[in-house]
Amino acid sequence: MAAIRSSSSLPNALLLLNKIPGITSFGALAPVKKALDSGKVGHTGTLDKFAEGLLVILTGKALKLSSFFTNCNKHYEALVRMGAETDTLDPQGAVIAESSPPSKATLQAAMKRFRGPIMQKPPAFSAIHLDGKRAYEIARNGFPVDMPPRPVTIHELELRSYEPPLARISVYCSSGTYIRALARDIALAAGSRAHLAALTRTRSGPFRLKDALSLKDWENPNHDEIRGALRPLDETVFAGLSIPVRHVDEETAAAMRLGKAPGRLLPPPEAHETQAAIFCGGSFTALIERSRPGPPNQAEAAGWRYVFVV
Repeated sequence: MAAIRSSSSLPNALLLLNKIPGITSFGALAPVKKALDSGKVGHTGTLDKFAEGLLVILTGKALKLSSFFTNCNKHYEALVRMGAETDTLDPQGAVIAESSPPSKATLQAAMKRFRGPIMQKPPAFSAIHLDGKRAYEIARNGFPVDMPPRPVTIHELELRSYEPPLARISVYCSSGTYIRALARDIALAAGSRAHLAALTRTRSGPFRLKDALSLKDWENPNHDEIRGALRPLDETVFAGLSIPVRHVDEETAAAMRLGKAPGRLLPPPEAHETQAAIFCGGSFTALIERSRPGPPNQAEAAGWRYVFVV
């Protein structure tokens, strides 16, 4: 991908950032906001404060596409401390239960139960809304939190090493999976207790940590370095998200920017198409999605509607 070096206006762009432990995901956006002199910057998937690794950040109007980047599979490398469970399931919490670490054979047997589709109960200390409040707000006030389980998928789960009480595990999972909860549940299945000692996100969808920007100075970052790491939303981005690309001429692109119904400008979607990224002369123009049939005088009748127009 070609980098965006600078712009007189805020670019609609993508930035891969390597978050360090000790700052929140929201706090990690501060250097980017300063570099771009704008608050129109957001991440597409939270990392806990103690965790590190890949944050996929969008800027400008591209923020409207956040859901397409958030709902990607993720890959993590985790360090699990067996024998002690904390209230937050991470190293910053208070120990609430202890048990002897399991044997390697017992741990490996327990892990087999968590591969594939599972029902997972999220941590009490999470940002999930319950009755209009964040779960962690309820938990911090000392009230019990009953988190309903929800479906997630663990595509790959491997034990990298085990030197009791520390287990290194690799997890490839669906969006919405809590690795803290996974560590808790594996330990319980192995007759023990556990919490995460460290966590690194190495991949989110097609984006990898090895390609992310690592800031040397978070307090006084190099703004040129940040701006130079911005990436345009080019065809490779949408290919990585498994979104088909369609090309249009300038006349069609201009009509789209004026809001003319996409169904009147483009052929109807193919059977396999639910979305399509529209490009004109190498520049991203719009994202459209399949719509349900409607009256002939409505745009939906043609099968396409806008999600985003540059």
